[in-house]
Amino acid sequence: MKPARILAIETSCDETACAVIENGRSLLTSTVASQMEMHARYGGVYPEVASRQHVLSIIPVVEQTLVQSNVTLKDIDAIAVTRGPGLAGSLVVGMNMAKGLALGTGLPLLGVNHLEGHIYSSWIYNAGESVPTEPQFPLMALLVSGGHTELNLMTDHLTYRRLGSTLDDAAGEAFDKVGRLLGLPFPGGPSIQKAAEGGDPNRFKFPRARLDNPFDFSFSGLKTAVLYEVNDLKKKSKTLPVEDLAASFQSTVVSTLFDKTMHAAREHGAKEIIVAGGVSANKPLRTVFQTQTEFKVNIPAFSLCTDNAAMIAAAGYYRHALGHESGLEMDVKPTWPLS
Repeated sequence: MKPARILAIETSCDETACAVIENGRSLLTSTVASQMEMHARYGGVYPEVASRQHVLSIIPVVEQTLVQSNVTLKDIDAIAVTRGPGLAGSLVVGMNMAKGLALGTGLPLLGVNHLEGHIYSSWIYNAGESVPTEPQFPLMALLVSGGHTELNLMTDHLTYRRLGSTLDDAAGEAFDKVGRLLGLPFPGGPSIQKAAEGGDPNRFKFPRARLDNPFDFSFSGLKTAVLYEVNDLKKKSKTLPVEDLAASFQSTVVSTLFDKTMHAAREHGAKEIIVAGGVSANKPLRTVFQTQTEFKVNIPAFSLCTDNAAMIAAAGYYRHALGHESGLEMDVKPTWPLS
């Protein structure tokens, strides 16, 4: 594929991010301005607050990224930007910034699906480090985040077949809601992981949904089971065993994600597995995939699991190199997954 240097912008939720990447893999700089502490007081992301903060942060973040990359816009070959899914008010800030840069420089503008970006985070390494082997097709990609949980068979670059997805709550959403039930700080994922370290994962037997499609996910029933258990314990005036509840809940989610991914990978002849998205930062999930499977498993570095612009730049590079550009008007036709 032809060499190219991509500058990318990501503002789908509550992180204002920008990155520069070369040839789809070599990361020069990734800058992320997080709003996590700002939203913690609300127990979740407050969309209006997020979009206003993006307006304040976007220009300094882009400028800092260019400086730290030791490049100027004249050294950039294309601009990539998250076009969705995400919060509308947040997305429009990043998209308008990217459109302005593209119009001012004449550079191509690449609209990238946020979910595709998460998958391409597995291709990235830091510039100057030894070059790791690229993930090999066909790949089974488990995409697990706050808003999405799905399994995609990836047979080539930009070519996907969705095998299953969540029918209700995504795994990350379930972590946040259960964390709130247990009185833990937002975001729920890290809080539950920390609490679970001192807990017994076998104390509570929480249910796993049985679905017609074995590759679909459902965590709503699990969340409700935790709610009933919490309410029952409170009625008995018992001290809430937060650590055991967190460990039992986390164990159920991790085993569900692992078992379904392994089933899909074996049935569809995958060579390797990708685990990506915010929940891929969960340490027990990473451990089970790295130690209990015959497949090579590609999991991004912790800094690339949560929302960032490096993953958007990587996906944007392959769209640019293979001629799948969406243009200044931003392609609104469904492009995820491509089957």
